[in-house]
Amino acid sequence: MKHILIAFVFLMSFSTQAQDAAKAKSLLNEVSQKVKSYDNISIDFKYVLKNVSENINQETRGDVVIEGDKYLLNILGVTRVFDGKTLYTINPADEEVTISKDNSDDEGSITPSKMLSFYKDGYTYKMDIIQNVNGRKIQYVKLSPIDTNSEIKSVLLGIDAQTKHIYNLIETGKNGTTTTLTVNSFKTNEPISKTLFTFDKNKYKGYYINKLD
Repeated sequence: MKHILIAFVFLMSFSTQAQDAAKAKSLLNEVSQKVKSYDNISIDFKYVLKNVSENINQETRGDVVIEGDKYLLNILGVTRVFDGKTLYTINPADEEVTISKDNSDDEGSITPSKMLSFYKDGYTYKMDIIQNVNGRKIQYVKLSPIDTNSEIKSVLLGIDAQTKHIYNLIETGKNGTTTTLTVNSFKTNEPISKTLFTFDKNKYKGYYINKLD
């Protein structure tokens, strides 16, 4: 009888976990599908990097415009332009432009264009806490890398329960570093220039061009 009870408890626990994972996946898919319905997205965000043991506490703001796989990202004084094939990293402080292939295929790399789909491969997920943020109901989903060698310990994705838009993303590394990206404004289908994602070398005369293979 004791063994039957233990088996029953185990099966109930497994069933609950499976239902929880399915619920989390359904919510994430709903968020992803809604975002894909927009022609473009413009996001203004706050970026915070913390590591207590290393005495690191860095906070800055950034903005990004996303259209399909293309994006224009400004953060830490650096501009990154991805035209769908090539990534241009423009650093005015060093007067340097680095030209490379996009790194979206690298495991563990969360680029703007795949911010809402990175969870589909390589992670397990489950529903986490619900928080009330200035009257907004934020549902968190916890993602854990399947690869035990991953440098990422976990990712918390905060989702506005009403709009189904991402409110924030909290990534915790195994080295103790926590990276938090919080969305300040989320605009969709804005009128944007046709050349927004086109790199114009004439604007950077005198810059060192570092072309990577």
